Amino acid sequence: MKISDVKFELKRYEYYETFHITGSSRNVAENIEVKVFLDDGTEGIGEASPSYRVNGEIISSLFSLESTVKEMIKGIDVRDYAKVFKIMDGLSKSAPSIKAAIQYATLDALSIEIGLPVYKIFGGSKDTIETDKTISIDTLERMVQKSIETFSQGFHTLKIKVGESLKEDMEKILAISEATKGAEYVIDANQGYSPKEAIQFANFLYENKVNVKIFEQPIIWNDFEGLKFVREASPISIAADESVRTKYDAYRLIKDDCVDFINIKLMKSGISDALAIIEMAKTANVGLMIGCMSESSVGINQSVHIAAGTGAFAHCDLDSHMLIKEEKFRGKFVQKGSTINLL
Repeated sequence: MKISDVKFELKRYEYYETFHITGSSRNVAENIEVKVFLDDGTEGIGEASPSYRVNGEIISSLFSLESTVKEMIKGIDVRDYAKVFKIMDGLSKSAPSIKAAIQYATLDALSIEIGLPVYKIFGGSKDTIETDKTISIDTLERMVQKSIETFSQGFHTLKIKVGESLKEDMEKILAISEATKGAEYVIDANQGYSPKEAIQFANFLYENKVNVKIFEQPIIWNDFEGLKFVREASPISIAADESVRTKYDAYRLIKDDCVDFINIKLMKSGISDALAIIEMAKTANVGLMIGCMSESSVGINQSVHIAAGTGAFAHCDLDSHMLIKEEKFRGKFVQKGSTINLL
């Protein structure tokens, strides 16, 4: 069960439609598929979905780590996966998505060797989870149309991207809410508002009885005092996303009472920090959601298994595999509408 080799492979995926969030639009996702080989030929697979916007990662630089990572973990028995986790913690600042991929690929290889699904290694709390689906920034008409289509497909929670125009966002949300009665919403500004605008928008949503579950990352990532100010003034639960990359970020936000929810993404934290954040949040009674970058079914599989295994998340935003074109679905789960069943 010892690690004998590590391989990186570039994967390129096109989006079905332009994915537009505050300050960013993309039509293509470039990911790194990571394989951890054991000495008996077993392959564990993980995926890194790098983000320069969030993590400062550059894909060419990440590829240069292949031989280094191999030398760092070669010879380790995957039954001692905590050793791999600790070594990969050294990549927390420079290459968190690679950290996540290697950590998961190690568990995937262990899972195959012992015949136990990864979610059961994490505790097996659930074998079914529910996810939302994202509506990216577009014209009012297009966002309403996409919301209706998505709601009719069985997604009861819609994640609505906002943050580029407060006035237009108010109009869009009211129109979407009117057209999809019975739906629940996660509103994600991706750092687009000032604290004053965020509070104004939160009050607007509350006063107009829009069924908002979470208002995510309303202001710039490094304004922790501003985030606390918004949280204290908002009638709607506030979540941090870009503000939380590591367990140390989470600790500061929790200690200073800045948020109601933390959005864990494995591409920001890796598995080891994600597990630490889960325990901190439980202790402090802070809500958790789990999200994604631009992962294919291989990468989403990682988050699905940790979400089900730990049972720690009040909300799952694991939909990127539905937004990009893949030749073959490779997740170890079955999905129908918003429902994901583990295999």
